[in-house]
Amino acid sequence: MNWQAVKAIYFFEMARFFRTLTQSFVSPVISTSLYFVVFGAAIGSRIQEVEGISYGAFIVPGLIMLSVITQAISNASFGIYFPKFIGTIYELLSAPINFLEIVLGYVGAAATKALFIGLVILATAAFFVDLSIQHPVAMIAFMVLTCLSFALLGFIIGIWAGNFEQLQLVPLLVVTPLVFLGGSFYSISMLPPVWQTITLFNPVVYLISGFRWAFFGMADVPVGLSLLAIFGFTMACIGVIWWIFRTGWRIRN
Repeated sequence: MNWQAVKAIYFFEMARFFRTLTQSFVSPVISTSLYFVVFGAAIGSRIQEVEGISYGAFIVPGLIMLSVITQAISNASFGIYFPKFIGTIYELLSAPINFLEIVLGYVGAAATKALFIGLVILATAAFFVDLSIQHPVAMIAFMVLTCLSFALLGFIIGIWAGNFEQLQLVPLLVVTPLVFLGGSFYSISMLPPVWQTITLFNPVVYLISGFRWAFFGMADVPVGLSLLAIFGFTMACIGVIWWIFRTGWRIRN
């Protein structure tokens, strides 16, 4: 394992994050604050509690997941797409490093950025609601796993994308709706039975449910099933990336 190559890619990507700190850091915090203001004032006044938890606190895990997933995908996809766009990806492919080291550098940096944003949003939420985290270790574990898995997905999207429009296509039209419909701002137990069954086909439900359990000790689906879902998703992404580098799909032509 060429750890020097991994470090070079990782620190290069982290340096880009700090060069665009306003876009990468300030923007998610402001948008999350607006979510609290809008949902807390408009919906929180009508829904006082959800399963014994104040609505303002109930939506915190969903807001964190929304930001973490979005940031992990966008950072990883842009990180690998930009070398493709300007042609420097061929320097990576011709360097004495293997695909694992490339993935570790880009995905590790994207996951670190998303984790940092998630922790900042958690701190921001403390200014709006009273939070008590029942399982802090599980909360960090779920957040790290989510950052890694969706950074892997973002890496795949960055390789697949042929232009900047395609780079935003999957996050905007697929991932964001899945997060909103995955119980970010409500419990799926509030839905009619038919819609509860349909919602269970949404993979994001399992992530948000497990993450919310770490906060409040309540979950829409069993915690073990949530861990199995995120593990399976991570393995699937790793398998796709292995196939991409083995065949050279979208990176050698």
